[in-house]
Amino acid sequence: MGFKQFEGADEEFNLEQMEAETEQMLRLRMITKDNATFARTKGGFVSLDLSESIAAEHYDRIRVVRSFPFTDRNKYISIRTIDEKSKEIGMIRDLTTDVDPETRKMLEEQMDIRYFTPIIKKINNIKDEYGHAYFDVETDQGPCKFVIYMNSSSVVNLSDVRLLISDLDGNRFEIPDYTKLSARELKMLDLFL
Repeated sequence: MGFKQFEGADEEFNLEQMEAETEQMLRLRMITKDNATFARTKGGFVSLDLSESIAAEHYDRIRVVRSFPFTDRNKYISIRTIDEKSKEIGMIRDLTTDVDPETRKMLEEQMDIRYFTPIIKKINNIKDEYGHAYFDVETDQGPCKFVIYMNSSSVVNLSDVRLLISDLDGNRFEIPDYTKLSARELKMLDLFL
């Protein structure tokens, strides 16, 4: 029994190719200092040369993603392609032991850019207006003003006292322990607790 061409499709459905792609997606490839070489690129990004027993692969630029960015920052680091679909190339089990110090530094720099999250030290003002909250705060990176939607997804409890706030542009801000804020600040923040 042959495969039929779908209406409007230019290519025949290839089951073998689909199975191979699925197997590759489901395979968890561990990246270590023994099978990978990371290097800085001219543009300030990171490239990857991966050598395995079957074949060598080169990636001009990679994306570095934490699997557990808030609970285990150095474990299970996903190395991905930078294209729109961002396919996983492999996983570093432990950044502190599975790569050399220079590689760790390079990958941490990439993640610091990706996960830039200023710490809110002081809340000067929060103004609620037309379904938005306008924040005026002091962070560990300096003064900042940002706007969030007045819905539950903008402020997330990471623990009993730790908050993550996401603004309209997708920037993230953290309050490590809101119980350490003044009574005045807590009153302004009360809408979100």
